[in-house]
Amino acid sequence: MRLQILGCSGGVGGTRHTTAMLIDNDILIDAGSGVLSLSLEQLTLIDHVFITHSHLDHILALPLLLDSVGAMRDRPVTVYAIDAVLEILRTDIFNWRIWPDFTEVPPANPYLRFSAIEVYETVQLGERGITALPANHTVPAVGYQLSSQTSSVVFSGDTAQNPALWHYINQIAVLHALIIETAFPQDEHGIAEIAKHLSPVSLLQELTQYQQQAPIYITHLKPGRETLILDEIVALNTQFHSIKPLQQGHVFEF
Repeated sequence: MRLQILGCSGGVGGTRHTTAMLIDNDILIDAGSGVLSLSLEQLTLIDHVFITHSHLDHILALPLLLDSVGAMRDRPVTVYAIDAVLEILRTDIFNWRIWPDFTEVPPANPYLRFSAIEVYETVQLGERGITALPANHTVPAVGYQLSSQTSSVVFSGDTAQNPALWHYINQIAVLHALIIETAFPQDEHGIAEIAKHLSPVSLLQELTQYQQQAPIYITHLKPGRETLILDEIVALNTQFHSIKPLQQGHVFEF
């Protein structure tokens, strides 16, 4: 199983792209601006898109992807998410006012189909398993466990304090890596709490519940604040976890 990070920033600017991850060549985890770095040929190969939540930085490339390559494909792209997220996509995005409803057009071969999943449900695609995990955000949201036949990567999605996530992670037999957000530096901890994101202090508080040894990768850093956030995490990391910044272009093989 090959996981390529297409985008992992909390915003845009320069070479920064927002959250999108490519599994092998046919599965996306979120569809932020990182998807725009793929070629047209690569876009045609995407059959499955798993969405964590409906915020624009995680879905903005999805309508454009469907419009760009839908006519080049012989089957719809399947978008997986919890019911509440799919309802937002139907009502607020694919509604003919913001974008065409590609679940209906073209009538003979629609470009899009929705597939509702539940928290803790696993979608099995060949030897690859994608499991929705609980998240604690301002809108309905999940994270995901990405499982090969031998190990897993966990992506927290956007989340604040989340005891249920740690209980689940600590039961995973072989964890290859944990990708977790820390969006704001400590001087914006109040904003982080309102927006239900993590700051360095709240991240390290959460990690007191982490019983695995797999390395931790920090994602969703706010543009221009990346160095400050990472320096604050290093200064606070008295538990000596292996904590690194997630990098656009990073590839995990597991």
